[in-house]
Parts: sequence; structure tokens; C-alpha cells
Amino acid sequence: MRIITAIASILIILGALNWGLYGLSKIDIVENLFGGWKSKVGRIVYLLIGVAGFYSLLYVIFA
Repeated sequence: MRIITAIASILIILGALNWGLYGLSKIDIVENLFGGWKSKVGRIVYLLIGVAGFYSLLYVIFA
């Protein structure tokens, strides 16, 4: 479980940095690195970030 939690934390940090940069200067890290919604890889990255957030929410509630 520690590995899953560490991976989830990294993805959440990536998502937070992505939204912070987007709000500050309209730079989307995921779009620049993986193609954003236009590519399957970009959609998978966005999905993984969302799943990591949901996992962390459940981890906080039930831990």
C-alpha cells in the first residue's frame, strides 16, 4: 500500500502544479508533455491524476 500511496502523492503533486501553472500563466504541463486531451496518453495521465485524487480522498477518510 505504501507504493500506491507514494504514486498517488506524486500524481496529485503533478496535478496541483499543473493547475497552479495553468491558473498563473495558462501553461498546461500535461498538454505540453503528453498532448493533453488530443492524445490517448494525455487522457490517461489526466485520468490517473483523478484516480489518485479519489484514492487519496478515500485514504484520508478511512485511514
